[in-house]
Amino acid sequence: MVKESPTQGDPREDATTGGRLVSLDVFRGLTIAGMILVNNAGDWSHVYPALEHAEWNGWTPTDLIFPFFLFIIGVAMPFSFSKRVERGDSRAKLLKHVFARSMILVALGMLLSGIPNFDFSHRLILNVLQRIGIIYLMSGAIYIFTDEASQAVAAVAGIVLYWILMLYIPVPGYGAGVLAPVGNMWWYVDKVLLQGWHQHLLVVGEYKLHHAEGILSMIPSVSTVLIGSLAGHYLRSERSRIEKAAGMFVAGNIGMLIGVIMSIWFPINKLLWSSSYVVFTAGMALEVLAVCFWLIDIKGFVKWSRPFLVFGSNAITSFFLSTLAALALDLVTVSVVLPTGVAGSESLKDIIYRAIFAPLAGSYNASLLYSIAYLLFWYGVMLVLFKKKIFIKI
Repeated sequence: MVKESPTQGDPREDATTGGRLVSLDVFRGLTIAGMILVNNAGDWSHVYPALEHAEWNGWTPTDLIFPFFLFIIGVAMPFSFSKRVERGDSRAKLLKHVFARSMILVALGMLLSGIPNFDFSHRLILNVLQRIGIIYLMSGAIYIFTDEASQAVAAVAGIVLYWILMLYIPVPGYGAGVLAPVGNMWWYVDKVLLQGWHQHLLVVGEYKLHHAEGILSMIPSVSTVLIGSLAGHYLRSERSRIEKAAGMFVAGNIGMLIGVIMSIWFPINKLLWSSSYVVFTAGMALEVLAVCFWLIDIKGFVKWSRPFLVFGSNAITSFFLSTLAALALDLVTVSVVLPTGVAGSESLKDIIYRAIFAPLAGSYNASLLYSIAYLLFWYGVMLVLFKKKIFIKI
């Protein structure tokens, strides 16, 4: 973690102009802002469907956030690694850098997962930051030791391999091609490898699953990052800016169409990280990046993007601190007289929500207002860092 100026050594440099690729920072910030918003409802019993994940097949806007972040990691790779290569870093040094970043992300994720009792058999592998760290390590290693064409092959291979594993390899006691919450290969691998672990239970209909994303689905998750790296190569090419924007827009539409067609056989499913989900969300990510690139780097419309640029400049810091604070608000309790008239204890979050937000609107809108207020609070914190030119790099 270092303090540096926003231009010195910045990895997101536009190869065409020599300036910052601000659109990528904005896209990253938009994604982080979405994470904070959907992760911090005021009342989890009253959340608008668009701000929740699809229970199983299908998707909501919330289901786009995680793949967008992995895609953005991939887009940044050609920029960041090329700068390191230009200054003389060897492949071994690049791999050491990737490993160090990955382990920091895993350690930060373990810290968040372990609070408050740090039971190291509880949810310490597959939560968000740990997963990002492991996937970054795998995709970064592939990137370092392969060329652009090989990365494209690896991305497709991951999608195809996962398709085969999920649809054609039989699961003991269930057979092949089961795509229900229980009985599929994704479920079976976790059941075998995590047997005896005290994992967080995720309820899907009548089923209780181990966690949000599984071990096997890291394969297509790496494909998501590698597709992003291909977009990064494209942005670093000698093509004109207009051609880049148009190319991403067309490729994005094609990706979404192919993803929808693939979903006929392998439904779009965030929990499974299905092959169709990879292609569809990558297409959607290309669309959003193309729009940001057009508006910001081509047309110069930047004022609207300031809040997202602020979040994007300290993305992991925003996510980590906002998550840590949310845990604290949930865990710290105060003795109060409950609305029922009975003495008891209530979390700081519930006290704040009941006293300030619940009286303002109906249940769903009050819950949303809390989310928005929480997001705005962290925007204020990140704005202070931004103005002081403090950018914490992980």
